[in-house]
Amino acid sequence: MSSILGIDPGAVSGLAYEAREQLSALLETFERHREANAVKERYYEGKVPLREVNLGIALPKGMAGLEIGCSWGAKCVDVLAARSMFDGFVGETGEPVPALDLLVSGNQMVPEYGKACRDELKFGTTFATLSADPDIGCRVRWHSPRTAAALWDGELGRISCGFAVIAMAQDPRSTNEYKPSLVNIYTDDAIWVLSRDGTRWYATWYTQQLGRPMMEPMIWNATSDKPFGRSRIKEPVRRLIQGYVRTIADATIGLEFSTSPQKYLLGVTDDQFDAVVNDKFRQYVGNILAATTNPETGEKPSYGQLQQGTISPHVEMLKLLSAQFGAATGLSVTDTGVVNDANPTSADAITAATQTLVGMAEALNDGNAGALKTIALMAQAIAGQTTIEQLGEDQTQIWAHFKNPAMPTVAQTADAAVKISTARPSFATTDVFLEMLGFSPADIKRIKNQERRGQGLATLEELGI
Repeated sequence: MSSILGIDPGAVSGLAYEAREQLSALLETFERHREANAVKERYYEGKVPLREVNLGIALPKGMAGLEIGCSWGAKCVDVLAARSMFDGFVGETGEPVPALDLLVSGNQMVPEYGKACRDELKFGTTFATLSADPDIGCRVRWHSPRTAAALWDGELGRISCGFAVIAMAQDPRSTNEYKPSLVNIYTDDAIWVLSRDGTRWYATWYTQQLGRPMMEPMIWNATSDKPFGRSRIKEPVRRLIQGYVRTIADATIGLEFSTSPQKYLLGVTDDQFDAVVNDKFRQYVGNILAATTNPETGEKPSYGQLQQGTISPHVEMLKLLSAQFGAATGLSVTDTGVVNDANPTSADAITAATQTLVGMAEALNDGNAGALKTIALMAQAIAGQTTIEQLGEDQTQIWAHFKNPAMPTVAQTADAAVKISTARPSFATTDVFLEMLGFSPADIKRIKNQERRGQGLATLEELGI
């Protein structure tokens, strides 16, 4: 039976039995999580229809088409991801590793990490796949769970196998639909490349000597029963987003009624009644409303207006929802865009409000640092056509470096650097000191070069040359 990706494992020509069994399990896992991942993607994009949140009390069914934008789903992912700033690899001495410069720059790992981190927080995990490349030694690609899946090996503490969609092409059976045209299966000893020709799939086998799949996940908030992590947009968070959308919809409808308050006119004749009913808008915007005595009853018409509605209860509900959302995600109430009494009013209060988020970012960096190191080790082994165990000490003693997730201002960092250099004068001669002062790597190189040039000229002057 063909999967949603258009692949029937039993019909793939040239695929070995064991790989076919692994592909079947992977596709079953992929399809089991596909709908849930689509929901997370939808909430991240803020596409929450009213029919999904309507309680059937205040919102009439005719309002189901009303669209309410909500960025809370994106906020709870992007704000945390923005504090996880991968800055390359450093060696045992704390200096950059020149051997990895081509890997990092050739794969644009710094900007690509930012994208992968957002997918990791959105779905709970994201996958990096590796392959040999003649130009940069190793090619690293990132895949979200929308285009990849893996099986976890609890005994080894890593994935046992996985697959990833590498390329898409137009489905020959539909002019408006695209299907995978190139899919890789990663096992402990091989990569199976599945290519589509029309409606048929063909498998090609390539051996590899790493002894593990050339695929590594970055995982957020894993548990013993959820080794591939949990999404930031989990069920309780989605319920709060639904509450936001529902409240804004109620407030929007309430505001319309506030704009046109309910009025009444009693004791009018039939003709006067017809005149009012047939042109309600004119009666609403007119500044004079005239009516004569009802000749049938002798009653004088009386005019009145019902009490105007208010959206204050909706605003109070938004404040409550924003406080709950901040508690569930670690975001400050300022991040939700709702102003209330809990908004911090001083620098210390703002710093205190972000401590939970900074702690989350540090945990995120610690987890991703291990995955990035594994990726770097595998990449070096692939580029050198060797195994990870055969890498030299200078190749294995590497660590992923991240910028400070607290994101201090330049003034705060510079002040700290000056204070450190006062207690430790040699610190002022390091590149780290210049980084803390706010200089970019390019500026630091220029400063160092000009310092060396100045020292050389001073030496020549002393020698009288």
